[in-house]
Amino acid sequence: MTDGSASPANNPPEADDPTRDRLLAAAAAVFAEKGYDRAGVAEIAKRAGFTTGAIYGRFRGKADLLLAAIDETSDDEFEELFAEHRFEGMATDILATVGSHLVTDEFDAGQAMILEAFVAARREPGLARTLRRVVDERVEHLTELMEQGKKTGSIDPELDTLSLVRFCHAVALGFLLLNALDMERPQSDPWEHLINRLIAAVGTPGPEKSS
Repeated sequence: MTDGSASPANNPPEADDPTRDRLLAAAAAVFAEKGYDRAGVAEIAKRAGFTTGAIYGRFRGKADLLLAAIDETSDDEFEELFAEHRFEGMATDILATVGSHLVTDEFDAGQAMILEAFVAARREPGLARTLRRVVDERVEHLTELMEQGKKTGSIDPELDTLSLVRFCHAVALGFLLLNALDMERPQSDPWEHLINRLIAAVGTPGPEKSS
């Protein structure tokens, strides 16, 4: 078993760090098998073939390791969950696609680790703080987009921006729970129809008809 640690000044770039790659693969496996609470840093390091120094030379602790494993082993799972990859579009584009991939996606290791992170955050203050930072970054971007939508007239300016943002997150997280329980999800077409009706409802009201 090797140490694999390095001083921060001498750390190789993340894209060229095979030790980091092995640690994250081992972390994903251990988190999947035992959950966050029962997964030990020493066991993760041992499974990767290193000592714990290799972990603490690259990560602040188990919470940081979990979030890095989610990013590394899933296909932009946080970005998918919080619509991060669609921030170049309009606010209505975000609303139109909220929860769309979770309607059809199978429950995978990336989603399982995100769910594990949210559950563990209830008992682990350090993880909760880290996870809030991840979510808050996406809240800030979504908030800006919703405010732009109000200025351009695609969203009713009388609607509360935070409520719109939380709606997007609540739908995505709700589907994450449904997937974990393997519960029946709506088909893509009726789900899209429902969301389009909701988008029409949040748009700027037209002029009232005179009686």
